Amino acid sequence: MDTPLSTIAVVGLGTMGTGIAEVLARAGHEVIGIDISDAAARQAVAALEASTARAVRRERITEEERSDVLARFRTFADLRAAAEAELVIEVVPESYEIKQQVFRELDAIVSPTAIVATGTNALSVTRLAAESLRPERVLGLHFFNPAPAMKLVEVVSSVLTAPPAVEAVTALARSLGKEPVAVGDRPGFVADGLLFGYLNQAAAMYEANYASREDIDAAMKLGCGLPMGPLALLDLIGVDTARTVLEAMYSESHDRLHAPAPVLRQLSEAGLTGRKSGRGFYTYEASGSQTVMPDALTPQDDRSAVAGRTVRSVGVAGSGTMASGIAEVFAKAGYDVVLAARGQEKADTAKGRIAKSLERSVTKGRLTAEARDGALARITAAGSLDAFADVDLAVEAVAEDLAVKQQLFGTLDKVCKPGAVLATTTSSLPVVAIARATSRPQDVIGMHFFNPAPAMKLVEVVRTVLTADDVHATVREVCAKVRKHPVDCGDRAGFIVNALLFPYLNNAIKMVEEHYATLDDIDAAMKLGGGYPMGPFELLDVVGLDVSLAIEKVLHSEFRDPGLAPAPLLEHLVAAGCLGRKTGRGFREHARR
Repeated sequence: MDTPLSTIAVVGLGTMGTGIAEVLARAGHEVIGIDISDAAARQAVAALEASTARAVRRERITEEERSDVLARFRTFADLRAAAEAELVIEVVPESYEIKQQVFRELDAIVSPTAIVATGTNALSVTRLAAESLRPERVLGLHFFNPAPAMKLVEVVSSVLTAPPAVEAVTALARSLGKEPVAVGDRPGFVADGLLFGYLNQAAAMYEANYASREDIDAAMKLGCGLPMGPLALLDLIGVDTARTVLEAMYSESHDRLHAPAPVLRQLSEAGLTGRKSGRGFYTYEASGSQTVMPDALTPQDDRSAVAGRTVRSVGVAGSGTMASGIAEVFAKAGYDVVLAARGQEKADTAKGRIAKSLERSVTKGRLTAEARDGALARITAAGSLDAFADVDLAVEAVAEDLAVKQQLFGTLDKVCKPGAVLATTTSSLPVVAIARATSRPQDVIGMHFFNPAPAMKLVEVVRTVLTADDVHATVREVCAKVRKHPVDCGDRAGFIVNALLFPYLNNAIKMVEEHYATLDDIDAAMKLGGGYPMGPFELLDVVGLDVSLAIEKVLHSEFRDPGLAPAPLLEHLVAAGCLGRKTGRGFREHARR
């Protein structure tokens, strides 16, 4: 036959089961939908009717094609309806007891040649297969929600699975227009295994009152290009679902990063499970709504807030890409900028880099020639920090080395006028240790820009226990004037973005170390299943493996969590000089520029 798996049963017609049934029916398969709830079955049919009607209105299918799709989907309340299926996909609730009962009943119903797939995203496929009389025909087939839209399908083999069964469902996934990724049997597989650890850490960060829910979500969207912030995503997935997945992962891994944050249990037990209940980390207009409503935790526009200091001129210390980018940002916003480097030649080179960047913006139509000339005229290149004598804000963007930064701030302390705000762009060092190198630690604050500074909208504003209120207010006002989005966080390693991003990257490396999945499969899984703009190994090679290792070491030193220890493979590659794109080789080979 043209299609080896022509008749497919879907057991469980919740959101995921209904989505899978729609994908299969649209692709020409006969679909047997099974659910003990008549209401769920009716809702599944209604959902398919509605989605196909939209497709007709949008001229993606004809009315005749719609009728054929609807005719291929039949619903039943009895599991015995699966008898004629060549493939059964179960998507019942995430419970060993429920799933094992389904598997035991299917043994007496389906053909000996039928394949039985579990849609679990957290439970052991091997354990489920062991309950079957034909474990070689059992595997995992993990779709992502919403199934009609999401391209990724994880094909999960246990040690018992026969290769022909894997080949059959892999071919099926490709025929559905999906991207199948082959993975082994471990909690969370690839995508959820990496995603839920990250979500759990974000929940713990919020619970510790380190940053607001809005700032955590904004930081990850703007700093990493993610489609949703982690707390909003937990609300979409379901707080209870996330807790269940994490519990399953922790029971297998015993990794503290997978131990569910207490706030997940508290919200779950209170019935605050996210969008589906109308309230989770955020409050929604109604159950099932995506419209966020103001609540007691929503930031208020405080008219009585402390006023910031006046900033007319800005000094930027450094000559690298970050310093040049920050100077460009301030100059385009109308500030007079002094760009100081170690020597006039370095400073002139940095200004030349800015001139080229501004010219590219003109060429692309993002900037007028007049604005380019004005911005460049506002930048003064200087070969010494002595030129900072009259600046109102001094921003340091030199090497990520504590001793170097402390020495520089000692100089700024002597050079800058009283009342000047002193900011460091450090991404991982303790801001208070830098502040203590001055006689005015109350004037020092972290102002972490992201690279490339002209394009990236995020600035992490890092207060120390000594930072004055008006200094904090000043930096937030300046961020608004340069059209950046400030997020507040305390002075601890990694701040928001790096503290959540780099453990995720480190866990991806551990997957490769353990030969669990390939670089390509992991990158594909996170792009297709998590909506990430880059896979973890693409990103590591861009950031630089040496930079990544340094940040991992800082996080491990600060939090002392064994799960944060840098993956040995990362250390080995750095020791070998394989640092990513900048050296031509990291996790992958790159053409030298």
